[in-house]
Amino acid sequence: MLLARMNPQVQPENSGADPGPQPPLKACKAADLVVVKDSNGVQCLLAPRGDDAQPRETWGKKMDFLLSVVGFAVDLANVWRFPYLCYKNGGGAFLIPYTLFLIIAGMPLFYMELALGQYNREGAATVWKICPFFKGVGYAVILIALYVGFYYNVIIAWSLYYLFSSFTFNLPWTDCGHAWNSPNCTDPKLLNGSVLGNHTKYSKYRFTPAAEFYERGVLHLHESSGIHDIGLPQWQLLLCLMVVVIVLYFSLWKGVKTSGKVWIDAATQIFFSLGAGFGVLIAFASYNKFDNNCYRDALLTSTINCVTSFFSGFAIFSILGYMAHEHKVNIEDVATEGAGLVFILYPEAISTLSGSTFWAIVFFIMLLALGFDSSMGGMEAVITGLADDFQVLKRHRKLFTLAVTIGTFLLALFCITKGGIYVVTLLDTFAAGTSILFAVLMEAIGVSWFYGVDRFSNDIQQMMGFKPGLYWRLCWKFVSPAFLLFVVVVSIVNFKPLTYDDYVFPPWANWMGWGIALSSMVLVPSYVIYKFLSIPGSLWERLAYGITPENEHHLVAQRDVKQFQLQHWLAI
Repeated sequence: MLLARMNPQVQPENSGADPGPQPPLKACKAADLVVVKDSNGVQCLLAPRGDDAQPRETWGKKMDFLLSVVGFAVDLANVWRFPYLCYKNGGGAFLIPYTLFLIIAGMPLFYMELALGQYNREGAATVWKICPFFKGVGYAVILIALYVGFYYNVIIAWSLYYLFSSFTFNLPWTDCGHAWNSPNCTDPKLLNGSVLGNHTKYSKYRFTPAAEFYERGVLHLHESSGIHDIGLPQWQLLLCLMVVVIVLYFSLWKGVKTSGKVWIDAATQIFFSLGAGFGVLIAFASYNKFDNNCYRDALLTSTINCVTSFFSGFAIFSILGYMAHEHKVNIEDVATEGAGLVFILYPEAISTLSGSTFWAIVFFIMLLALGFDSSMGGMEAVITGLADDFQVLKRHRKLFTLAVTIGTFLLALFCITKGGIYVVTLLDTFAAGTSILFAVLMEAIGVSWFYGVDRFSNDIQQMMGFKPGLYWRLCWKFVSPAFLLFVVVVSIVNFKPLTYDDYVFPPWANWMGWGIALSSMVLVPSYVIYKFLSIPGSLWERLAYGITPENEHHLVAQRDVKQFQLQHWLAI
């Protein structure tokens, strides 16, 4: 099928190096002739962009894109993180800041990333041809996605280990007497408020069969004295991790053809859950058809994600209430965070059901599905983001994908050691906490202020036939950046030393964590400095080329720079 579309921007494929200022050209509109080719259910857009241009794949079906985005957004954080944060911060009261951040920051920036990727048809780094100084934001989100991949694959490996362990008549976490159990192992039916005492929380009580299976049978945490003593990788988890990495590689090698503290918690959960700021949405949307309705996609996906979180909350609160009633303790003595919720309390509750083996298998298959979807999204963001920036990587995508998966596998080995849970906790806290909020803040500023919310709205109109409403434009330009700046500052000021249950991380570990967080954030100002120094010309020209979209660089020579005009900054 042959289509002709008027496109005001003729955008050449990125060659891999940052293009310098272009010689003056005459502004013109060109007819962008696009050939839509169907091959094995995958449509490719072939544009006349030179002999070396490579076709950009598009999703074969609309449902492929929606399921990929929903699969990435609805992840393990919906199952364990949201219910715990909701409980920790006052139950229903937590829904107030959560819903507020969803409305004024989460959904607007989710919509922004989908539109940005779809219009420019680029990955997280090269999409910043709209404002070259901000390309460091793209590299920052790629690095954050890579960091998360290091430990996220380990959690999937844990789920796989639990799945294999579930294929028995008697689940291994239902009773004591196994090789990993300690002499203190106690049948959960014998536990009650009097046994635990007045000052011992159930979440800290590690002698139930489920807790000992997780901490002693799977993690071997009792053989480590802290993050300074992590030991060697465990062969059982090593095999599971290898299976996870192999599945990820064969799912990604061909691209999309197959693929206040309360306020801080609320904001972080919104972006961690929805996935804005990881570069994944930009990467996925870059494979959309040009006229796809990404506005509808943003609303639908955000709604599905939040409804899933709410249902997960209903389920976990029911389990927590049941466990507290069974052990005759307060519900706050049962609640725990993160992996402990999924790998201790859920399995223990499942073991009380009739046909517990079946339900355990179904539960851990669900965890695997949630984990794989999200991990594939994060890996795709890294691969697409760098492959679009460096053509040599795009031409050898299979080898590059293999290199990325092997790299994440090797670094994940630190997380499957006997003290690996400390490494996982460190990465989970610092790799995608303040840094992801900072990256999204810079992204919002770059698009709505430097590129211009009015120009961005015109891009959306060109794709879908209508401009975003005033609400979205106000959120992009004022409301979302203001709230994000507030949360970033408060998260730094209110930082407390990292802990895992009763273990307090040493100061050097906290400094290492901040080093991990800063390693991605520092890419933003570092690239601005690099780009500014690498552009030839006067101070004015360097600044002008750095903040002007690449397709308008010819206007710089004519001293017609929109960003130097007052109406650009006042436009809505």
